[in-house]
Amino acid sequence: MTSREFNHLEWPFFEDAHRDLARDLDQWCRDQNLSALDDTDVYAACRDLVRSLGKGGWLRHCVPSGEGGRLGGRSPQLDSRSLCLIRETLGRFHTLADFAFAMQGLGSGAISLGGNEALKQRYLPSVAAGERIAAFALSEPDAGSDVAALSCSAQPNGDHFVLNGSKTWISNGGLADFYCVFTRTDEHAGSRGITAFVVDADTPGLEIEERIEVMSPHPLALLRFNDCRVPASNMLGDLNQGFKLAMRTLDVFRCSVAAAALGFARRALDEGLGHASRRKMFGQTLADFQLTQAAFGDIAAEIDQSALLTYRAAWVRDVAGRSSTSETAMAKMISTESAQWVIDRVLQMFGGQGVVKNSPIERLYRDIRALRIYEGATEVQKLIIARELLKGV
Repeated sequence: MTSREFNHLEWPFFEDAHRDLARDLDQWCRDQNLSALDDTDVYAACRDLVRSLGKGGWLRHCVPSGEGGRLGGRSPQLDSRSLCLIRETLGRFHTLADFAFAMQGLGSGAISLGGNEALKQRYLPSVAAGERIAAFALSEPDAGSDVAALSCSAQPNGDHFVLNGSKTWISNGGLADFYCVFTRTDEHAGSRGITAFVVDADTPGLEIEERIEVMSPHPLALLRFNDCRVPASNMLGDLNQGFKLAMRTLDVFRCSVAAAALGFARRALDEGLGHASRRKMFGQTLADFQLTQAAFGDIAAEIDQSALLTYRAAWVRDVAGRSSTSETAMAKMISTESAQWVIDRVLQMFGGQGVVKNSPIERLYRDIRALRIYEGATEVQKLIIARELLKGV
């Protein structure tokens, strides 16, 4: 990382521990040669990445420490600024590294926020150590942005609940050791009839029905539950309070999606600057043309705009201690949309080289697209911002 790329760490959103974290992780990524990661088999690559991130101590930021640090986390509460800096840094080096880290946090987040002490002790230390892989199972074929429409059911049966239905677009599907599954426990109560459970991957009745291949490859699957019996003690939070738990979990990690997009944009800028400085054209370099310089001016402003919104949202949650729903929605919307624009603009500078399969900029072009959709599409973020504004009218 150049001194220019560290400038944002001087901003007042961060403490010295955050600055050290970003620099140390940057060096770790270089030592691991993360940019050259072999991801031919994405399942194997993600499994190895989780182990490496755990061994390096980075996954400890995904879980709270608990009393006396018994859970292995670095702080009593999940620290949004740390999560953002880690995802931003990993995203600059390789999208699968960012994915592996993010899913350990999101996949176990409902346990951190709603699990009883026994569940926390059973799962979170192994998540932090990279020994167990986590997954967040919320979306369904007919319930994506409209979470309240989910239909995968959980019916009480003695000291168990019996799950039936399906979940789709589940990241780490087929790879995870356990899933935090959100189910319908009251068919007439809408969002007030949802309950979450921890379901181990080897539980009878849980099947991987389909592995889903997407333009930016990562482990993704359709899950099927057929009379899958889960102990009632695996319930997360209270009965029929799962919708709130899902929203709380997403609120924590949505800001880090903006940070990942920011990391992608920073990598695109680096690639663009390097290419423009080397590319000879009409007796000069591409960087000598005013049109190129103007494009870099726009790109730099877009990146700083995204960074300011992202760090503000994380700071509001960590320091101001109040809801950051509106700030997070703005950060997620602007950062992902801006990163898409930045990457597209840099790819244009590369000309034909920019669309060569598996070149860095072509990969970024594929990698960024999903971030404008998952954990709340851009259109949903606009509605959230408007809803927060209208509360005060």
